[in-house]
Amino acid sequence: MSELILHHYPTSPFAEKARLLLGFKGLSWRSVKISPVMPKPDLTALTGGYRKTPVLQVGADIYCDTALIARRLEQEKSSPALFPEGQEMISAAFAAWVDSVVFQHAVTLVFQPESAAVRFGKLPPEAVKAFMADRAGLFSGGSASRLPLEVAKHQWPTLMARLEQQLQREPGDFLFGQPSIADIALAHPLWFLKGTPVTAPLVDDYPAVAGWLARVLAFGHGSFTEMSAEEALEVSRSATPAALPDEQFVDPNGFKAGQQVVIAATDYGVDPVAGELLFAGTEELILRREDPRAGVVHVHFPRLGFRIQAQ
Repeated sequence: MSELILHHYPTSPFAEKARLLLGFKGLSWRSVKISPVMPKPDLTALTGGYRKTPVLQVGADIYCDTALIARRLEQEKSSPALFPEGQEMISAAFAAWVDSVVFQHAVTLVFQPESAAVRFGKLPPEAVKAFMADRAGLFSGGSASRLPLEVAKHQWPTLMARLEQQLQREPGDFLFGQPSIADIALAHPLWFLKGTPVTAPLVDDYPAVAGWLARVLAFGHGSFTEMSAEEALEVSRSATPAALPDEQFVDPNGFKAGQQVVIAATDYGVDPVAGELLFAGTEELILRREDPRAGVVHVHFPRLGFRIQAQ
């Protein structure tokens, strides 16, 4: 069985989500550190252009977006379940809402001037400038927009008051009773806010939320060892992609296996990835592409949040 390889960097909130998913499952994995900003030539050799963090590699199969990474880890180890039986829809829908709405608020609050000054205080001015320029490009061309700071500040108390009430009344220690993808999805933007003393009170002022967050973060990150980007590329070159899913599905827009297509995120980080469509299922799209450094890879994308076009 191929090792799980996570391409990430320490301060990425979505990478923290992936690390918590691995910890919740009690999995062992290899850690490949990537740059927070473009260019990312080693990563894009695997993905074909997708630049968001994190990316999960399993041999020559490359998984983009934490929503799909969660489903791949569920296949790797079914228990404990990220999508508990009878709560599949509510846990997945809540996680998707958090990854858009709550994360959007958290980004604005984290990068407000007072917080950013602390977060970037030890970096040289040119590095800060490069990071901000990169993020401006990341949010260009998609449906996502930066929330004005006054709006984020205005709406945050409502979000947190609702969460505090839910946790106070919940009979278990987690959202919806038992831990699930919903808890881990909500934890990562709050973890992001806890990163500076300026924004930490936005979480810590809510006792039930702070206690719940500590329980989720206690899942940890599993067991991991470092791996270089070149080693990960060698794994890809030497591996054969896994067999395609055994699912019969007729694409509603008529896309067929073998067709040359382009797939891209719709919200932000909309860099397109071109290749041969191998599979279009209810949850997942798979492209075949070949790279001089990565070899033949299958790049996996979730259906939700991504568009597909004929090339």
